[in-house]
Amino acid sequence: MTPTQPPLSKQRLRVWLRLLSAQRSMEAELREKMRLQFDCTLPRFDVLSALERHRDGLRMSDLSAKLKVSNGNVTGIVDRLSREGLVERVSVDGDRRAMRVRLTDDGIARFGEMAQQHEDWVDAYLATHDEQDLEQLITLLSTIGGEPK
Repeated sequence: MTPTQPPLSKQRLRVWLRLLSAQRSMEAELREKMRLQFDCTLPRFDVLSALERHRDGLRMSDLSAKLKVSNGNVTGIVDRLSREGLVERVSVDGDRRAMRVRLTDDGIARFGEMAQQHEDWVDAYLATHDEQDLEQLITLLSTIGGEPK
């Protein structure tokens, strides 16, 4: 470290703050677009996305664990999605008390529209970065906290 260069701890703090700022900015834009175009919140989108990846459905506790939120938070979202006909609760074989949640056909179609638009928004948001920039970012970010699940 030279006298004019900040210590690594300060640079790491700057990186953290820039990551937070970038994430908050992007999330705010996506949240607003999702609300305006689909009357949907990002947590609802996240639930639909998790269920899309698990077409046979997930127990509520597994869904909560995947999303890293409480069962109570997921229950409220699933209740609303169920009233809208986008998800359904089905019993678990061999356990009368347990329920799995899965997408309905309408949920699959609706999420498909939302997911494509979400991808388009993210693509536009990051359009100033070329493939090399993006690969470098992916590589660097994958060393922080491991690969996404």
